[in-house]
Amino acid sequence: MDDGLRLPTADGPMPAALAEPTATPKGAVVVIQEAFGLTPHIVSITERLAAAGWLAVAPALFHRQGSPVLAYEGDFAKIGPLFEQLTVDTINMDVDAALADVDRRGIPLERTGIVGFCMGGTVSFATATRVALGAAVTFYGGGVTQGRFGLPSLVELAPSLRAPWLGLYGDRDTGIPVADVEALRTASEAAPVDTEIVRYPEAEHGFNCDDRASYHAPSAADAWTRTLEWFDRYLQ
Repeated sequence: MDDGLRLPTADGPMPAALAEPTATPKGAVVVIQEAFGLTPHIVSITERLAAAGWLAVAPALFHRQGSPVLAYEGDFAKIGPLFEQLTVDTINMDVDAALADVDRRGIPLERTGIVGFCMGGTVSFATATRVALGAAVTFYGGGVTQGRFGLPSLVELAPSLRAPWLGLYGDRDTGIPVADVEALRTASEAAPVDTEIVRYPEAEHGFNCDDRASYHAPSAADAWTRTLEWFDRYLQ
């Protein structure tokens, strides 16, 4: 894993984590961070994707603020100011920088996917309405009925999905009501691509992260299996 990667953007070099498989990559996956920054968990996601045969790159979307990595417990107050500095333009710039890096490595868009966690789940969804990627996956991305970062809500964006999209949500997520998830399911059915939403009855927000108290191993295992299957199905 290369955590010394710097991707060029109009606002200066952006740190990123890169993990490569030992054999020729099946394709590539851009990994979008949680609200806590480019955490060890997100870095581990790139490594797990590489172990499954994918080249994976995770850009640090907070690089303009010094690329902070926040603690899951105790640093919630620091998230708001970071969010306030995110804009649609800077988010798109950073995601596009990661996609450009993948392209330089010879992997085309149709073999490139995106997966995001927490705020990254929102970003991955929005990117899949903007760019004709091969596939997209969202883990508990918010902004479902009310837009974030200057983006429209996911419900509004859903009919514009350009990539097959998989959404993974926990029923015990206090920030994303089940009714909102079901509204997103209905809205995504209008998209011209395959879509699927899976709900986990016992899972809270952040259920995939084994560094958080909300980690739910059975839900995380199933969600990860589905994620790999989704990429295998649509990126090759």
